[in-house]
Amino acid sequence: MNSDINLRHWSFGKTVWQLGDFPRLMGIVNVTPDSFSDGGRWVSVAAAVEHALELVEQGADVLDIGGESTRPNAEPVTAEEELRRVVPVIEALSRQTTTPISIDTTKADVAQAALAAGASIVNDVSGLTFDPQMASVCAASDCGVILMHMQGTPQTMQLNPTYTNAVTEIRDYLNARCDALVAAGIARERLMVDPGIGFGKTAAHNVEILSHISQFRAAGRPVLIGHSRKGFLQKLVGRKVDERQAGTIGVSIALAAQHTDMLRVHDVGAVRDALVAWRTIMEAAHQSE
Repeated sequence: MNSDINLRHWSFGKTVWQLGDFPRLMGIVNVTPDSFSDGGRWVSVAAAVEHALELVEQGADVLDIGGESTRPNAEPVTAEEELRRVVPVIEALSRQTTTPISIDTTKADVAQAALAAGASIVNDVSGLTFDPQMASVCAASDCGVILMHMQGTPQTMQLNPTYTNAVTEIRDYLNARCDALVAAGIARERLMVDPGIGFGKTAAHNVEILSHISQFRAAGRPVLIGHSRKGFLQKLVGRKVDERQAGTIGVSIALAAQHTDMLRVHDVGAVRDALVAWRTIMEAAHQSE
């Protein structure tokens, strides 16, 4: 939107994206029975593929396929069950769309199988810490890697999340994880960071993070934010989970204004329309100054 944005590159497979001017959108495809917002809606392969292709039509830049819920207090699933849920979906999508596919997993075996099936991005909510083999699987591939901050585990993260300074502590953690993964053989250009909205944070922590995106972009890596329909929006707008689209859109615009590189959302079409309208008006306003 303006010439002084600090753009950065992100590579995955043979693709290189320049990010930071206008958010790319990651469409959420939960192939799970128990995700907090849409659990059970896309559990069959056919339903998941149909939904993913609808998200592509709405403007999704990436499809994020997940077979294990990471909502607060979610029960873990085995690698075998996770593979059963996600691999057929990825295989089918890789034949039907050129839109990049991300696998949302903390398990190295699942990541490896998903990459073989056609995924080109690994999105790990544990920052590649839950499975000691995950870094080597990613290093052996040319995939993009999204590493997230989480305090605790999905079973414990919301019990009593505490920080002295949430922004600086999470920023420093993500920077250190990037350095560690580069040392493990993953090129820095393949890394994207995610502060982990709702993963071991109170509503106040989430607002603090969302209002300081520049702190996370300062290290030079692109930033992904996953705020869609999450619980902190109930604190902000007083809405139940199925009534949070407008709140999600409002936060998305605030994030775009801070040059957030990618937004992970359920309602791709609505968010895309809002962002395009916002950008058009802002550009017209700047030209008239």
